[in-house]
Amino acid sequence: MQKKINELTDRLNYYSRKYYVDDAPVVSDYEYDMLLRELKELEDQHPKFRREDSPTVRVGGAVLDKFQSVRHEVPMESLQDAFSEEEIREFGKRIKESFSDANFVVELKIDGLSVEAEYVDGKFTRGATRGDGITGEDITENLKTVKALPLSIENAPRRLIVRGEVYMPKQSFADLNTRREEKGEALFANPRNAAAGSLRQLDSKVTATRNLSLFVFNLQLCEGREFASHRETLEALKEYGFPVSPKYRIFDNIDDAWAEVQALGEIRSSLPFDIDGAVIKVDDLSMRREIGSTSKFPKWAIAFKYPPEEKETVLREIQINVGRTGVLTPLAIFDPVFLAGSTVEKATLHNKDMIAEKDVRIGDTIVVHKAGDIIPEIVRSVPEKRPQNAVEFRMPETCPVCGSSLVTEGPVTRCDNSECPAQLTKNIIHFVSRDAMDIDGMGTSIVEVFVEKGIISSAADLYRLDRDVIANMERFGEKSADNLLRSVEESRSRGLDRLIYALGIRQVGQKAGKILAKKFGSLDNLAKATEEELCVTEDVGPVTARYIREYFDNPKNLQYIEHLRNAGLNFEDKSEASGTKLEGLTFVLTGTLPTYKREEAAALIEKEGGKVSGSVSKKTSYVVAGEEAGSKLTKAQALGISVVDEAELKKMLGIE
Repeated sequence: MQKKINELTDRLNYYSRKYYVDDAPVVSDYEYDMLLRELKELEDQHPKFRREDSPTVRVGGAVLDKFQSVRHEVPMESLQDAFSEEEIREFGKRIKESFSDANFVVELKIDGLSVEAEYVDGKFTRGATRGDGITGEDITENLKTVKALPLSIENAPRRLIVRGEVYMPKQSFADLNTRREEKGEALFANPRNAAAGSLRQLDSKVTATRNLSLFVFNLQLCEGREFASHRETLEALKEYGFPVSPKYRIFDNIDDAWAEVQALGEIRSSLPFDIDGAVIKVDDLSMRREIGSTSKFPKWAIAFKYPPEEKETVLREIQINVGRTGVLTPLAIFDPVFLAGSTVEKATLHNKDMIAEKDVRIGDTIVVHKAGDIIPEIVRSVPEKRPQNAVEFRMPETCPVCGSSLVTEGPVTRCDNSECPAQLTKNIIHFVSRDAMDIDGMGTSIVEVFVEKGIISSAADLYRLDRDVIANMERFGEKSADNLLRSVEESRSRGLDRLIYALGIRQVGQKAGKILAKKFGSLDNLAKATEEELCVTEDVGPVTARYIREYFDNPKNLQYIEHLRNAGLNFEDKSEASGTKLEGLTFVLTGTLPTYKREEAAALIEKEGGKVSGSVSKKTSYVVAGEEAGSKLTKAQALGISVVDEAELKKMLGIE
């Protein structure tokens, strides 16, 4: 028995680390919960074999070493899980035996990342993850990017600590994975892990792009104000401006509470966010104190976990889609099934390795579910139901759209023909986007129409548009045509960094575009740079360097660039520093400055030869701090780095 307990303990600890630390789950929540229950039952029968590192005596995940540790003033307990009606009724019976007048609060169990937010004198001062319940990770800067979280509170107590769940809405999750798949990046398994991965970004700017949201479900500490019930705390949190746990209701008996849990389970697929259960809590706070907690969870609450909805169907076909960067994505077509509120008949299989790993063959019976209750996903095949004529899938040898040869890089198969029709429209949409050449009026639908009608066949054709042709098109007119051509004309003088980004070179984003423009000074110099020269450029690794070199080694891309040159686009970097007042100095900007936006202050610093960094280190010369400066200011003070305000920065810049 000791061997079995050790095996389960090691297995579950591995699963926990993949889930909580690496944000890369390898089993479903349901499978994990069943194994955890099995381990607990064995440990209860043989307590002498329970290990100190058993997951049954732990509250949650581990603390990552890339963030500072935070010790919670009020422990962030986990919840006792239930998987049957009997367990819920037993919980209600136990509570009513001690407190016959107890009321039950039923809330949704949001599937996200549990966080703590602390306020002093109405100002948000610190955010932290739950971690192991006693110690978490400082994620203050990242939590600030969650728009649902108030940064200041009116009529607030001197100190306030709240607990909530940060989550990624279903649509945001779908959009994020679509963008990652187009780039050939690894996909997130579900909204919970997408939210966790986003909050653990070292660069809060990345977090800000993930469209996270928040529900607050508990008041941990509130100095100077007393409450009698959980309902009162939720109403107070509403008053303070927090989005509180939605759809909560109060019941005076466990029968109605259980009926509500079932009702919430019926609507889970229609919610705009993911839930994995419902929580039942005792409402009266004085009763909670008497009931108390175990070493792991409160005895006054229980969480019912909904089983995942999965259905079997038959895989009929695997089609191939070609994305903007040329990535070939297999798409499974199967017999329609009604799943989590809607009928589905197709799901992405991502790449050849995933197909091999899941052993999926055309003609197989497959198990399908919805990741995050929104994205159809094939869980596994059912080999015992496999017909004799099932066909193993093989990736095509040439692009199914243009017939070009394909390149395989690990699990990714790609068409390298930049003129492939499947890539054309998406490449032009990227070229005209706000962060690239910013051509106002060239939205997705307009680009699609122009390509369909043969008006443009590459972004270079935008600079040869005929006014009369456009003015006579449906949805256009003379004024619209003039506005579009004016925006096209303005784009000719955009900075070199925008042009580099607009080319759509793999793994070259906005930041890399700026660095490459400044380092090489012109597009021609960049085109001639060797991989070795590119590798020694800041933020450019060997993989990105290879992609850049491959792009400029492609004759079709060089021809495209010549068309852009002939169109009069700016190929030179004209943003070089015009002064030397801050040469050799590195600045970090934090907080809200009185008059400058951060990007404005950064531009002034760079103009005088200074460098702006996103993180504080021993190499930082100055930290420019404004209102609500957070962990960067704290780290600067700890490292003894000089901290200045906007007025002092202006003096250094020579601005009166």
